[in-house]
Amino acid sequence: MMENKNLLEKLNVLIVEARFYEKYSNGLLAGARSVLDKVGVSYDILTTPGALEIPGVISSAAQGRVFYDGYIALGCVIRGQTYHFNLVAKESFRGLIDLTIAQNLAIGNGIITVYDETQAHDRTSSINNKGAFAARAMLDVIALKRTLGVS
Repeated sequence: MMENKNLLEKLNVLIVEARFYEKYSNGLLAGARSVLDKVGVSYDILTTPGALEIPGVISSAAQGRVFYDGYIALGCVIRGQTYHFNLVAKESFRGLIDLTIAQNLAIGNGIITVYDETQAHDRTSSINNKGAFAARAMLDVIALKRTLGVS
């Protein structure tokens, strides 16, 4: 879908990046930025302490003064020895899905949920970068919405 550049002209998107695992969020951000820069999309970046805060920030931004055509959520959740991992992963994803449906937002989900730092590294490297995947997914959804006549 990204091939149809006419559907992606003059886009402005917001990247919301959780900084809890900074070295991995840096990789996710680099991947997302590379996709957006290649297509010529303008973007702003906001940071949050962790993944749980991302849906709330996106919701606030969607109601703010600046119009964004889409949003990219970036973060890393690594399983620890407690149930906290499950809560953060489930609730951050649920929050993004709720926003997508309730507010009709185009959101690329680049929050990775992994068992260890090796998996985090693999998903934030240039070859398999989930930040880049999230950016492409968001652009595809925006193009689909425009094809359907939905803004």
